[in-house]
Amino acid sequence: MFKRKAREKKIKAPRFQTFRDAYAVTKQVKPWISIALIAVFLVTWAIGIALLAAMLLFTRQAGSAAYVSIEGQIGAGASVLMAIRKGWTTTPAVAVSRNQDMVHRSVGRAGIVISGEGSDSVRQMMSDERKKAERFAPGVPVIEILIGNEENRTPIRKLQKQMRRLPKKLSAHQMREVRARLKAVGGMSMPIPKGPMPTRGGKIR
Repeated sequence: MFKRKAREKKIKAPRFQTFRDAYAVTKQVKPWISIALIAVFLVTWAIGIALLAAMLLFTRQAGSAAYVSIEGQIGAGASVLMAIRKGWTTTPAVAVSRNQDMVHRSVGRAGIVISGEGSDSVRQMMSDERKKAERFAPGVPVIEILIGNEENRTPIRKLQKQMRRLPKKLSAHQMREVRARLKAVGGMSMPIPKGPMPTRGGKIR
């Protein structure tokens, strides 16, 4: 093993020596080669930084445009919740009223999240769903999130961030058990606003 390492060093050394000798010869003939190499490096580096900055700007603006495109539509909150791709499973429209208020249920390591969107009447619907969740999964934390742009509500553009910041209370095994219990409760079929959505995080199961 040691002989092989020594042999590799002997092979690498001449390559560097060849490059150095070639550079010395080139510099004698073309003294400007050092400045040219530095300039090429700086230009390439600047272009890389510019491309990265442009991509970050585009990603942010595309995400903002996606939220604007669905804001105000029926089921916009469900669309944002279902776009979370790590650690959360969302059942949309577990309750819907005649005036299109609706409640969604999400299950993750933080527990059960009951989210509602619509008029103030949705608060009672959320309370009813909370009681149902507590009956099927006693002892599991239940969090309520009211979606909207009004005071004391969470705008859809901040919904994913709020979900990700919720403290983890359940183990992975407990989370799967809660999902299984609530799967029987189900939800209602509903139209979900279509269009690209920011998908930070991991995959929904």
